[in-house]
Amino acid sequence: MPANSPAAPRSALLRRAATTAAAACCAVALLGAAPASASAAPDHRGGQKELTGYFTQWGIYSGFMEKNLITTGEIDHLTELDYAFSDISAAGLCSSGDSWADYQRPFSAAESVSGQADAAGQALLGNFNQLRELKAAYPKLKVVMSIGGWSWSGQFSQLAATQQGRQNFVASCIDQFVKGNLPGLPAGAAAGIFDGFAVDWEYPGEPGNGNPYGPQDTPDFTALMQEFRHQLNQAGAATGTHYLLTANTSANPAFAAKLELPKIAKAVDWFNVMTFDYHGSWEPAGPTDFSSALFQDPRDPNPANNRYTVDQAVDYYEKQGVRPEQIGLAIPYYAHEWTGVTPGPNGDGLFQPATAGVAGTPNYNQVVTAPGQTHWDPLAAEPYKYDPATGTFSSYDDPASVWIKGQYIRAKNLRGTFVWSMDGDTSDGSLTAALGRSLNGR
Repeated sequence: MPANSPAAPRSALLRRAATTAAAACCAVALLGAAPASASAAPDHRGGQKELTGYFTQWGIYSGFMEKNLITTGEIDHLTELDYAFSDISAAGLCSSGDSWADYQRPFSAAESVSGQADAAGQALLGNFNQLRELKAAYPKLKVVMSIGGWSWSGQFSQLAATQQGRQNFVASCIDQFVKGNLPGLPAGAAAGIFDGFAVDWEYPGEPGNGNPYGPQDTPDFTALMQEFRHQLNQAGAATGTHYLLTANTSANPAFAAKLELPKIAKAVDWFNVMTFDYHGSWEPAGPTDFSSALFQDPRDPNPANNRYTVDQAVDYYEKQGVRPEQIGLAIPYYAHEWTGVTPGPNGDGLFQPATAGVAGTPNYNQVVTAPGQTHWDPLAAEPYKYDPATGTFSSYDDPASVWIKGQYIRAKNLRGTFVWSMDGDTSDGSLTAALGRSLNGR
């Protein structure tokens, strides 16, 4: 597949997407999936695929507000917005990790979704009030609170270890984010904003970010998700509402094997399978490789237990009894980079060692304009960039690759996708637009 420069016109990108999509669909057919034109089974959205975007609590400090979702056009493609994150206190309760950003920071008229400045004495401010305004403007949008994540999963193992701990934790999450009872504010000040929870424990039975863990996490995670479903059903019965419950789970079969997937599937609406970060900073010497490959490139020099693909993860979950419509796939709006990379026999830096380590994880909107030549791997259905002047190699997704992943989701009749994170897209929302059109056949 010929390389394209970052400045390639949209028509060139679309031609590349169409060509590579044909190859990808052939690969899907070989795997026994339904053709892309097959009718999907109806779901609660009338057949529409989920496109969930992550909005980061801290994004406002770098100027990405909820209003940006409108100006970029991304909001027109989203079915759900997940807010990252709720922290967990030492007592094992849901807790704001930044109350200023969450519900205390006043927004100016220029910053706000409504175009109106927050008023003096207004009870609810911050991101939460902007999410409320966003829902008022786009009533079909679901807003979900994500709990934990890489940095804030340290309390999960302990709180989930007892029935009382699970009950208290879930009750605190529902009280704050469903009933809207935030500390220091009038009762119910934040009610009606959040439509459920995405539980992001990284990871049951594994240390994650140096967290406590043990074999007891496997049944405890199941019990925690069952407790969430039980209490959410109780809360929903009082209001005639179905509150969403999803689980962010590993795409690594070794990690996912520590989850009781068939049991958890009975509690959640679907799984957000984290089909990214396959290769990156934890491999500073390389070889350079894809961070979110759809299919396997047989040239990959990594050992068999370190070769990961999106398709492999889907296959694993389905073999564990998870229905396709309960599988959502992750797409990164950022790159993993290595430096000190030699060109290699093909001159593109792919599958080569890195002598200077990892360069970082820039957003897509940064890497797309960075120096270097963009290449395409038709086997992995992924782009990559190599700058021979600096020896920098970047693995990421672009509009062509996310379009193909959307087609894959349709062909496999999966639930949809979630992306991390919305502030990584370009100012015209090019990734989200390509993904949204692909997911819904446009």
